[in-house]
Amino acid sequence: MHAVETFELVLVLLAIVIGLSWLAQRLRLPPSAALLVGGGGLAFVPGLPHVELDPELALAFFLPPLLMDGAYFTALGRFRRHLPGILSLAVGAVVFTTLVVGVVAHWLVPALPWAACFALGAIVSPPDAVSARAVLQHVRLPRRLRAMLEGESLLNDATGLVLFRFAVAATLSGVFDAGDAAQSFLVLALGGALVGLVAGGVWILIVRQMDDPMLILAATLMLSWASYLAGEALHVSGVIATVIAGLILGWYQHVIFPAGVRLRAGAVGGTLVFVLEALVFILIGFSLRGVLDRLGGIGAVAQTMAVPVMGVVLAVIVARFAWILGSDAILALLQRLGLRRARPLGLRQGVILGWAGMRGVVTLAVALSLPAQMPGRDLMLVTAFAVIFATVVVQGTTLGALIGLVRPRDLDPPAKLSLYQAEAAMARVRNALVERHAVGPDGTVIHPQLLEQSRQRLRSTERFAEDAQASYPRMESHFALLQASIEVARAELIRIHRAGLIEDEVLHNLERDLDVEEMGLQFMLET
Repeated sequence: MHAVETFELVLVLLAIVIGLSWLAQRLRLPPSAALLVGGGGLAFVPGLPHVELDPELALAFFLPPLLMDGAYFTALGRFRRHLPGILSLAVGAVVFTTLVVGVVAHWLVPALPWAACFALGAIVSPPDAVSARAVLQHVRLPRRLRAMLEGESLLNDATGLVLFRFAVAATLSGVFDAGDAAQSFLVLALGGALVGLVAGGVWILIVRQMDDPMLILAATLMLSWASYLAGEALHVSGVIATVIAGLILGWYQHVIFPAGVRLRAGAVGGTLVFVLEALVFILIGFSLRGVLDRLGGIGAVAQTMAVPVMGVVLAVIVARFAWILGSDAILALLQRLGLRRARPLGLRQGVILGWAGMRGVVTLAVALSLPAQMPGRDLMLVTAFAVIFATVVVQGTTLGALIGLVRPRDLDPPAKLSLYQAEAAMARVRNALVERHAVGPDGTVIHPQLLEQSRQRLRSTERFAEDAQASYPRMESHFALLQASIEVARAELIRIHRAGLIEDEVLHNLERDLDVEEMGLQFMLET
């Protein structure tokens, strides 16, 4: 395909992404599901070119910035608190699912070597960070479940990739050493963490020397790919390197980024993540065409592979439930025996956690990287697509309804301070500073208006924090009036600009002030 035609195809895909995302919002569906189905349908439209994802390029291009974004917004305190549960999912559940799928695949296709069956299990076992993020941002979950799902999706790819590499090597060579595999996993994980720490430290040193917001944003964007590619170049886990660097970025950005950079980073990062996530899912759908054409069409695939494919899809879902509910039963038993640190999730939370196991770009990229001489390669490719479609489309679209039906409880203790109490604490220290500097040495008030505004803000925030529930209706009316005042101010600003009474620079500066004020109001209403 000519370079200009490739560019035109990308533009067409972006237009389709926007249309499908808008349709998903109107239908209240997860955009990932709409994009996946839409991409699969469009792949068979006559005249459209064949699109195939290069597996190494897909992992290197799409995965790092999306992993970085997920790590950036990870609540580090909850991540540390629930790390045992996260590791149980990211390592234990992946290994268990690999074994279960391997046994089921060998039972359904006895001619397939055991090592190849376990390679298939490794391909479909790790839930995907991209898919999890795409679905979770549209549902409300208890804090503990969200922390576990987000943490799992950040770390489990490393487990799946290690299992896959050893299973493929065992299939082609006929030799497998479990001790060697465990040692390799530790080297990859610890080495990736070290690379991520170094990459994050270098980023801090570089950004602290910069003043230009554009340079800071560019260096920050480069961090995701730099950490991933550095890890892969050193033959350790690029996934873990990217996650660790992202956690460092999320922790230190509060003290390194100026306010203006943070505002721009939110806009730039949000747009980039939306485009990359959307393209990933629509390209997964597009890639299905090439696989089906090579196998003789969808009819031939359904006739020869339907039973083993459906068996593996069911095995993937059942294995996750078995691991989660089984582990939770053990925790409940330990708690009854007096182990206070054992904190079972409970049946409601376990059901939600079990159903939220969406697969995506990593499963597809790993499947596409299978060697041509791999036994059962075609079956593995079709199965990978089936697992992605089943988990994203079926589980992703029904997760919200299941949450409403099951009503999981938030068992995590709330933080000591609420949003409004934290705001009152900030108002107190701000007022204390103004009180010290608003009065001169002779007792004369130097800044009377500023002092009165500070005292009024402190009184309002403390009064609201004391009884936010009773004060909220009055505050909501207050915000609605402020929103209306911003809208009339913006209309007047545009009117006087259209009349030629102010310069463009004045329009942009005042409009930015109104936008920042409106964003602050929207944030207060949402929280």
